[in-house]
Amino acid sequence: MQMEPKVNILLVDDKLENLLALEAILEKLGENLVRATSGEEALRCLLHQDFAVILLDVQMPGMDGFETATLIRNRGRSRHTPIIFLTAFSTSDQMLFKGYALGAVDYLLKPLDPNILTSKVTVFVELFKKTEAVKQQAAQLVAMNAELRQSEERLRSLSTCSPVGIFEIDTEGRCRYTNPRYQIICGLKAAESLEKSWLESVHPEDRERAVASWSAYIYEGRDYSEEFRFQTAQGIMRWVQVRSSPMLSGQGELLGYVGTLEDITERKQAEEVRAQVIREQTARQEAEAANRMKDEFLAVLSHELRTPLTSMLGWSKILRSKKLDDKATSRALEAIERNAISQMQLIEDILDVSRIIRGQLRLNVSAVNLISVMEAALEAVRPLAEPKEIQLNTVLDTSVGSVYGDPARLQQIVWNLLTNAIKFTPKGGRVEVHLSVVCGEEQQKTHKYAQIQVLDTGIGISSEFLPKVFERFRQADSTTTRSHNGLGLGLAIVRHLVELHKGTIFAQSPGSGQGATFTVRLPLLQDNRGNRGNRETIGEISSSVLSTPLAGLRVLVVDDEADTRNFLSFMFEEYGAFATAVASVDEALAILEQAKTDILISDIGMSEQDGYTLIRKLRSLEPEKGGCIPAIALTAYTREEDRLKALSAGFQQHLSKPIDPTKLIAMVASVLKLPVEVSVS
Repeated sequence: MQMEPKVNILLVDDKLENLLALEAILEKLGENLVRATSGEEALRCLLHQDFAVILLDVQMPGMDGFETATLIRNRGRSRHTPIIFLTAFSTSDQMLFKGYALGAVDYLLKPLDPNILTSKVTVFVELFKKTEAVKQQAAQLVAMNAELRQSEERLRSLSTCSPVGIFEIDTEGRCRYTNPRYQIICGLKAAESLEKSWLESVHPEDRERAVASWSAYIYEGRDYSEEFRFQTAQGIMRWVQVRSSPMLSGQGELLGYVGTLEDITERKQAEEVRAQVIREQTARQEAEAANRMKDEFLAVLSHELRTPLTSMLGWSKILRSKKLDDKATSRALEAIERNAISQMQLIEDILDVSRIIRGQLRLNVSAVNLISVMEAALEAVRPLAEPKEIQLNTVLDTSVGSVYGDPARLQQIVWNLLTNAIKFTPKGGRVEVHLSVVCGEEQQKTHKYAQIQVLDTGIGISSEFLPKVFERFRQADSTTTRSHNGLGLGLAIVRHLVELHKGTIFAQSPGSGQGATFTVRLPLLQDNRGNRGNRETIGEISSSVLSTPLAGLRVLVVDDEADTRNFLSFMFEEYGAFATAVASVDEALAILEQAKTDILISDIGMSEQDGYTLIRKLRSLEPEKGGCIPAIALTAYTREEDRLKALSAGFQQHLSKPIDPTKLIAMVASVLKLPVEVSVS
């Protein structure tokens, strides 16, 4: 609740003790008491403030009370301010007359009676407040009247200039008002528009529908919106949208109806044209979406195939050209084997999808015990779960019977679902596998199904992506900053394999960050993939680079793949450089801030923040802080637009994966203008 502003009371006396006495008497009023110790000071106070009453001592040195009162009355602002004279001397008739002649409202003799003084001052304070309130109300009234006039004029102009027709009818259906646009749409003159209803201007073929809908509107009292053809007496036909709403008083009493007529002829004509355009656009968009999906898949495929190749080829070249100790050799072979298995899995998925598309995927069926299939799949994925400390919990009903299917493909189904769950479950999470028997209704007969469920506590699936989770080449994140690798084929393969086994599969997830559940149902009876391919090496390191051409060079390597990171560090150190390897943009920026670096080697596709983010942040720094450090982009995205994007972002060179060490060393030498000859055989 807003507090009422305090009223000013001016106390004028040349003696401080008198002012204090006045303040003691009047402080209970709660108003603003202003002191003045002379007539001059009192006049200065009146220059900036208005006062409800002035208590003025008569006898003051210099300018006495009468002179002060005279000057107060000569100012327009204070001409009518009440003045109460105070004096310690007897009040003769002559002094009283002089005081009242100067506009005094009272004359009090000291010592003052507190009650009398308080009551007199209170009267003038209340009078001042009421006067101010009246002034404020008067000003508000003037403002409201002016605003009302402006509002009326504005409404009149709006109605006259409105691009839509406006009409008002009373409860009896008589038209009380129309604007010029209404008259044009109906083809009526101003006087005619008040005599005829808009219904008479509706095209004869639409009039019956218009009358029926309008009658229903009047009866029901709801809002009205319909579209009709209007035909004027001059033969002009147009499409019109009619809108109307009940007009109610402040008490809710129905006063009539207000409505609008809007010419929508152009819109209707455009809709006819748009129908054909939309069909053409839909077909084009579907084609463009298919092309985008293909391009994205090919880009991801290139990345996923080249990434393991970088480590495999790099380590194999080092093994062929250098004599490593047992520890380094074991490390190299482990990296090559791990990445070869990863690439083999990718290739198998691609081949499976190819067979599915061509309808050539065949099953070698027999009676299969699902317990053995699931236990084999679980054993196969344990090495993936252990580094992430993920719990694998199983609830397997051993009484589940056999299904008719291909044991290898059934194991592939379970393996794919488990690897998918482990992939998207954070460290320390949980994956559960359930096997049970459920019943389903089909053609009024009860059928039993083996139900396999894989539940995880991972990142979950968004409601937008959930309907697309089993589509080929679909990934929730296909950008260069995606956190998880893969081609987006695994779940599509699983769905097709389940359908080949006459089963069903569906996914459930409460939302992002809340885990997911995949359920497979197979009718009751009723990955171990073969290693293939030979490793192939590309190029050899020439003897001319077996020296140390990069001696003393400080190299910063940024890549979120540990094998690639280790390989590049090892390679640069073999050529005499001091290599520092980090896995993220933030770590790289921290290193650049702390130590001098001669060249930056950065991967493009990294989780959280990609190589483009790193180079943009680096180039925004001042030269002395590393803003001009030469940089080479390494990427498995090999399209021409990817190369141009890297160069325009601020990289000096772009090298596609898998990385050929000789090419990378030669590129570093070229960027840094080192006097080194590097040959590539």
